Amino acid sequence: MAILRSHSYVHWNYFLALEEDLDRLSRYVDFAGGNDATYSIEIARLFLGASSEVDVVLKQLCRKHNSESTAATINAYFGAVSEACPNFIGFEVQIPRYGLTLHPWSDWGEGRPPIWWQDHNKVKHHRDEHFSKANLKNCLNSVAALFVAVLHLYEELGRNGELLQLPRLLNVGDQHFRGTMMGRYGNSFRYEIR
Repeated sequence: MAILRSHSYVHWNYFLALEEDLDRLSRYVDFAGGNDATYSIEIARLFLGASSEVDVVLKQLCRKHNSESTAATINAYFGAVSEACPNFIGFEVQIPRYGLTLHPWSDWGEGRPPIWWQDHNKVKHHRDEHFSKANLKNCLNSVAALFVAVLHLYEELGRNGELLQLPRLLNVGDQHFRGTMMGRYGNSFRYEIR
């Protein structure tokens, strides 16, 4: 009895798992503006998990575009990512089911991490003082930021239909509609990375 295996895209699969958890969270905390400041242990878990994976994926993205990259911090990633992926900072993510449009990287600049990233560090290192920053707004932005990062990391795979499953909750904004990202099971969404 043989088992056939194809390559698994670990960062894409991890994003999909976090997105599924975010979808499940929406059954208990509505994604309405009045809940942006809502915080909990579950939201903190998702927020910290997504933010941690953002760090890992950005490091891989830097190496994808420069195999000798030694970038290892959010500030060090900025120059490499913004140069190699000029559309990255302004990339729009939508959650159509809730009428949400997010720009998770819009306030990222030279020497200035995004606000959700700064809050992630406060929750990570000083949770006793900053637990309220593990809130819905930061969580949504960190998961959206991860989506943008993995889309850029796996850009070619998406165009070639090598991603087995596509997101069910998050989608790309209208300004990115040029190509089509195909899943092996017939699901697709249109996008433009650059």
